[in-house]
Amino acid sequence: MKRRIKHVTVLGSGIMGSGIAAHFANIGVEVSLLDIVPFELTEAEQKKGLTKDDKAVRNRIASENFEKLKKASPALLYSPKFADRIKVGNFDDDLPKIKNTDWIIEVVVERLDIKKSVYEKIEQFRKPGTLVSSNTSGIPINMLVEGRSDDFKHYFAGTHFFNPVRYLPLLEIIPTTDTAPEIIDFYMNYGAKFLGKTTVLAKDTPAFIANRIGVFSMMDLLHNVQKLELTVSEVDKLTGPVIGRPKSATFRTADVVGLDTLVMVANGVRNSGAEANNFNDVFALPSYIQKMVDNKWLGSKTEQGFYKKVKNAEGKSEIHGLNLDTLEYELQGKSSFPTLELTKNIDKPIDRFKVLIGGKDKAGELYRKSLGALFAYVSHKVPEISDEVYKIDDAMRAGFGWESGPFEIWDAVGVQKGIELAKDAGYEVSDWVKNVETFYKVNDEGQSIYVDKNSGEYNKIPGQDAFIILDNIRKNKTLWSNSGASIEDLGDGIINFEIRSKMNSLGGEVLDGLNRAIDLAEKEYDGLVIGNQGTNFSVGANLAMILMMAIEQDWDDLNMAIAYFQKSMMRVRYSSIPVVVAPHGMTLGGGCEMTMHADRVVAAAETYIGLVETGVGVIPGGGGTKELTLRTSREFHSDDVKNNRLREAFMNIAMGKVATSAYEAYDMGILEKGKDIVSVSKNRQIAEAKKIAKLLAEQGYTQPIEQKVKVLGKDALGMFYVGTDQMLTGNFISAHDKKIADKLANVMVGGNLSEPTIVTEQYLLNLERETFLQLCGERKTLERIQYMLQNGKPLRN
Repeated sequence: MKRRIKHVTVLGSGIMGSGIAAHFANIGVEVSLLDIVPFELTEAEQKKGLTKDDKAVRNRIASENFEKLKKASPALLYSPKFADRIKVGNFDDDLPKIKNTDWIIEVVVERLDIKKSVYEKIEQFRKPGTLVSSNTSGIPINMLVEGRSDDFKHYFAGTHFFNPVRYLPLLEIIPTTDTAPEIIDFYMNYGAKFLGKTTVLAKDTPAFIANRIGVFSMMDLLHNVQKLELTVSEVDKLTGPVIGRPKSATFRTADVVGLDTLVMVANGVRNSGAEANNFNDVFALPSYIQKMVDNKWLGSKTEQGFYKKVKNAEGKSEIHGLNLDTLEYELQGKSSFPTLELTKNIDKPIDRFKVLIGGKDKAGELYRKSLGALFAYVSHKVPEISDEVYKIDDAMRAGFGWESGPFEIWDAVGVQKGIELAKDAGYEVSDWVKNVETFYKVNDEGQSIYVDKNSGEYNKIPGQDAFIILDNIRKNKTLWSNSGASIEDLGDGIINFEIRSKMNSLGGEVLDGLNRAIDLAEKEYDGLVIGNQGTNFSVGANLAMILMMAIEQDWDDLNMAIAYFQKSMMRVRYSSIPVVVAPHGMTLGGGCEMTMHADRVVAAAETYIGLVETGVGVIPGGGGTKELTLRTSREFHSDDVKNNRLREAFMNIAMGKVATSAYEAYDMGILEKGKDIVSVSKNRQIAEAKKIAKLLAEQGYTQPIEQKVKVLGKDALGMFYVGTDQMLTGNFISAHDKKIADKLANVMVGGNLSEPTIVTEQYLLNLERETFLQLCGERKTLERIQYMLQNGKPLRN
């Protein structure tokens, strides 16, 4: 029987409960968020004359946490409007309503007795067949259901989300011995397909998979840092993006998660008796950690941990790091390691490990020790915590933000080399590894296969039929490539154009590849997908090229380059084959313009998209200004609507607004409702885009006819000038910002036209390009571009 999830009840409204509630609301599910009834009135409630019987008091805990959810930064909701899908309540009054819910998720305090008492109450009202799960991160799942009915046990499992729920894609599914197989399948499939999670089936072992490996790796570093006489900032420099880990690296991550949480997991594993002695010692707390806990230096929640914000002599805030020997905070200077210098020209972190482990300095020693310990540890965790190596790698990528899992890193340095590193670090790997040639391969069909511990044979990683991995098909399916792009055959008459330049910026080599892809698709194929699986879709145009041409005042070449960009975007819109663009992550400037010119868009939910060119002193010049003007003109039904719609579009461009999700992009007019779709699962995005391109072709795709645009002329221009004058007077923008905004307004109203007029798209493109070139001649624009290139962020002046 098909199981539909229309309503979820979340029991516990703290950080995790609120995050889970928000994410179900993100995908369109109605949520009841419940918590306990407060024991006492607050002073404010007493002054209002409220009693313990008032609903506002009884729902206070859930209501306060719900308000925090709505204000969270980064946002937990894809759109503020989605908060309407969540209703708050309390256990005493609202628990009987769970008879009408489809799924009950318990997220109360991590105490077995409290959780079991909550389950006892659930059984009083729960309808047979209703799903029940726990978000526990450490309590054995089988212990939770002791004393429960057979029906309760049948539908129960651990569903361990990671915080923040919206942004960390791991969902560990931990069944009990009584969980029905079809219910396990449901949790796995629903998490992947509807919640967009990397669902990993975990065993009921201490800390499950990701926390078990992640905390071991972190605790190993905590022991090594003093031995190698490294500072906390040096360790964070060595264990962050340079090796494909989050910017928060080790110690900043510990501060964010909370030292108390780290200690709880470490002690839980150590006290469980599950570890061999040499590994168990790693989970023992270094003396400085115990002192920090005693001092309640727990990280962000107590405003000091491994780092602390302090005021210097001038009264300015500085971030000081903890000296682990003296336990005093001090300003930590910049550090330099020769080993890191050797990797500067290696783009992919996975390719750096071979170099990093060969370093002759402290950095090299840290990498050798930590990787050796990690390799040995994960080898012994198969089959204890997982029967398959890929589940461990999946969990570490999705739960801890590692770009590559431990077995993938081991493959990168070589299996035998990894065994040597483990031995040098004082560990022995598990025997099953010693005859392994490599943990992963790609088969002839472009699918990832992994080595089976028991047989030594290679098996296909399941679930790949639902998505396309470009790294796997590139070797055998590449039709063409240059330094910045490639074209791959996706099969079924659809090809993919992949941007592969540095930061996926859009320069001449990328545009040449795009035009070649469209030519090829028009001649020999049925449709084209534009998609990649990098960190970001595209950060926009190649600013260095624009700066160079502007400094040299090579206006003819710059004009031709912008015209070529515009022409390329118009080919995306007006080719004879369907073009589907699949944006994700940062999709800025030219990347946004490319998206807006597609026949259809399959956007990842986590797409941060916008026309940001004003931040570097210009206006969108690749068709973005034209396109938002065109889209706005479709809604011109009355004078008020005309002015309001045009003003909204103008402000989005003028202020360089970036949507914080694909759903916000709908509100900004960048994505079009009823046409473009959102994929909550980034892994499935290319496959879904291919399906849509194929469907459009099968339905008889016809090349579109260029559109006419109604512009409002000088009458509307006055409205914009008044607005920019007021913003300048109020110090919201600078004089140069006003100049950019006024020129933008001039384009969006159609230039020097005395009345509303119907114009062509090319008319607006010419006006857009002319204005872009004018602004490139401004000194302040050149300063902004230089600042952006040096600092990676726009300058407002």
